[in-house]
Amino acid sequence: MDHYAGIDVSLESSSVCVVDASGKIVREDKVASEPEALTGWLGGLGVELARIGLEAGPLSQWLYAEMKDAGLAVELLETRHVRDAFKAMPVKSDRNDARHIAQLMRLGWFRAVHCKSMGAQEMRALLTARKLVQSKLRDVENSLRGILRGFGLKVGKTTARTFAGRIGELVAGHANLETVAQALLAVHAVLLREFKTFEKRVRTAARSNAQARLLMSTPSVGAIVALTYAAAIDEPARFKSSKRVGAHFGLTPKRYQSGKTDFTGGISKIGDASVRTALYEAAHIMLTKPVKGCSQLKSWAMKLARRAGMRKAKVALARKLAVIMHRMLVDGTPFNAAATAA
Repeated sequence: MDHYAGIDVSLESSSVCVVDASGKIVREDKVASEPEALTGWLGGLGVELARIGLEAGPLSQWLYAEMKDAGLAVELLETRHVRDAFKAMPVKSDRNDARHIAQLMRLGWFRAVHCKSMGAQEMRALLTARKLVQSKLRDVENSLRGILRGFGLKVGKTTARTFAGRIGELVAGHANLETVAQALLAVHAVLLREFKTFEKRVRTAARSNAQARLLMSTPSVGAIVALTYAAAIDEPARFKSSKRVGAHFGLTPKRYQSGKTDFTGGISKIGDASVRTALYEAAHIMLTKPVKGCSQLKSWAMKLARRAGMRKAKVALARKLAVIMHRMLVDGTPFNAAATAA
C-alpha cells in the first residue's frame, strides 16, 4: 500500500504527517527543520512513500534539494494552491497543515513548482540585495530633502557626486541641521559605496552569463532585466510553450465566467513580481526612448496605445517581450526584429 507524507516547514522544527492510501494517519511528529533529521525520520518509517509534499517557502527549496538528492519522492507545492485548499479549515495549526498537505499528496490535488538551481538562487539574492541598498539610498536622500525643505532650504537637482556638497552648502551656519546632515550623509556615503560595488558585480555577472548576454541583444533590455529574467526562468525547457511564460509571470488578464456572467479583468499579477517590474521597465524604455532595432514591436505597441492607452500598451509589450525572450533562450539565438514581427 502506498503512503504519502506532508511536511509543514517552520524555522526550528517541522510538522510531519504520514497517511496511507485510504487517508488514515499512520504517524505524525515534530522533526527538526534539517535535511538529515527529516530524511532519517522518513527513512525510519519502514514504509515506501509514494509522494512527499513541501509547501514552497524560504526554507523549502533548500530542504527540497537535499531530500531530492537523498532519493526521496519529494514535491514542491505552489503556495497559492495550498492556501486556497486550506481556506475551509476551521482550525489552522502546523499539525493540521501537515495533515492537509499529506491528504493533498494522496489525492493528487496539487501543482508542483520548479525548484530553482543554486546559481539562479544566488543571482536572485545578489539582485535583491542590490535593490535593497538602492532603496535605502533613495530613502536617505529623500529624507534629507524633506528635512531641509521644512526650513525653506531647497536641494534641487543633484547627481551622486554633487549631492553631499549641495547639502553641506545649505546647512552651513545651522548647527542642528549640520549635525543631522553630517550623520545622514555618512550613512549615504556608505550606501553609495556599497551600491556601486553591487553595480560592478551585476555588470560582471551579466558579461559572464551566456543567457544574459543573449537576452541583452534585445532592444531596451540591459543587465538588470536580463539577469532578473534569466534567474527566474532558470531552465527554459520547463515551459512547453513560450506563450505560457506571460501567464506564469502574471502578465495575462484574469477572467471570471459563471453562467451568464463573463468578466475579464486586469492582469493576474501572480508569480514573480520582480520579473514583471523588469519587463515593464524594458517596455517603458522601448516606447518612450529612441531605441533602435525594434521598430515593428514599437509600432505594434503604439497602435495598441492609441486604442487602449499607454499603460495597457506597456503591459502588453512586457508580455510579448517575456514570450520573445523565452524563445530566444530555447533556440539560443539573439533578438531578430524581422522574425519577431512575423
